[in-house]
Amino acid sequence: MDEHEFVRTVAERTGLGRQEAADLTWATLETLAHRLSSGEARDLIIELPEGLAEAVRRGTTDRIERFDRDDSVRRVAERTMLKREEADRGVRTVLAVLQEAISEKEFNDLMSQLGTDFSQALESGR
Repeated sequence: MDEHEFVRTVAERTGLGRQEAADLTWATLETLAHRLSSGEARDLIIELPEGLAEAVRRGTTDRIERFDRDDSVRRVAERTMLKREEADRGVRTVLAVLQEAISEKEFNDLMSQLGTDFSQALESGR
């Protein structure tokens, strides 16, 4: 799945415009990257199209940050100017599209680092 298709899918599923969906996708990937080890971020970058990989690169730091899903949603809402509910639905949508876009192994590795609150939110959003 290329970047254009990824963003288009997020837009269709969230009801957002293309630019809002692109901003949401970028903000979500960059925010989640703060929670990943450098090795996991590198593995994810390899599987993403370049534009989306850049969001992960920008969010990757030497130190893994610890914050929960609610804080992730708050951060995404602040960066995108979306309402909290829209950002929550958007983060879940980006994760669902990500699951379709990357290998099953890589998605499982990603989710294991994000934690059960992300897995539960993804399941509840389906």
